[in-house]
Amino acid sequence: MTPPRFQHFAAIDWSGAAGERHKGIALALCSEGNAAPQIVRPGHRWSRTEVADWLAQEMPQGTLAGLDLGMSLPHADRGAYFPAWNESPADARDLWAAVERICADDPHLSVSSFVDHAEASRHFRRHGGREGDRFGGGRGRFRKSELAQERMGCRPYSNFNLIGAAQVGKSSLSGMRMLHRLSPRLPVWPVDPLPGEGSVVVEIYTTIAAMHAGRPPGRSKMRSYEELNSALISLGSRPVEASGAVDDHTSDAILTSAWLRKVAHQPELWNPPGLSEVAQTEGWTFGAV
Repeated sequence: MTPPRFQHFAAIDWSGAAGERHKGIALALCSEGNAAPQIVRPGHRWSRTEVADWLAQEMPQGTLAGLDLGMSLPHADRGAYFPAWNESPADARDLWAAVERICADDPHLSVSSFVDHAEASRHFRRHGGREGDRFGGGRGRFRKSELAQERMGCRPYSNFNLIGAAQVGKSSLSGMRMLHRLSPRLPVWPVDPLPGEGSVVVEIYTTIAAMHAGRPPGRSKMRSYEELNSALISLGSRPVEASGAVDDHTSDAILTSAWLRKVAHQPELWNPPGLSEVAQTEGWTFGAV
């Protein structure tokens, strides 16, 4: 498979937090060449629906857009997302639709109704010591792409885990509501085939981008422009014209945008081992090999 030639590269640091607008959302964009990525709407506090609108209506044509969220839940390990639930979705598209249907009355693409659902909740670890009887114990269940991340030296979190500062479960579920609204107008790889041209959405893990820039997994967060610029230069990008402190949401988005530009045309990243077995159910994290 030969990847299409993208002209633009966007990275979105996402948030599953409660409320309408979130300081944890950042959106960076760059184009071909080596200019430093720029933050889209600097100083703006994004809502999740605004991000969805930007992707659908404002994003430049020919953009590879990376979303820092899990596009699906583990499936291959047990042959189902929610074993023993007779309404367990069949594949990723069905999962997105189920989350949207159950959460239709939850505002701002939030997902409280899904994590509290009588059957679905049995599989999640939630706040207040509430661990579902089907969570499975330990660190929880993992997708094949998350196991690939772990082999690379990352420490991924299960999307069924909803507690802790580093949990990604709620952001992933809220992202599924967005993906349901975007797809199939905007292809989501690998649930959708990679088109020969046009824009594509992929799942990203910002730690992978930081590792490619020479930072160890345990120190992937950059909280100064000096650290960020050193990482950008290692990816062949010009530095940002700024100095001093920077929040890690901004630095994650900027660095990952530059990383996508550097690696997007490497065929092996679009054909990782084991992808064909889980493309329609679990999806994949771009860059996990």
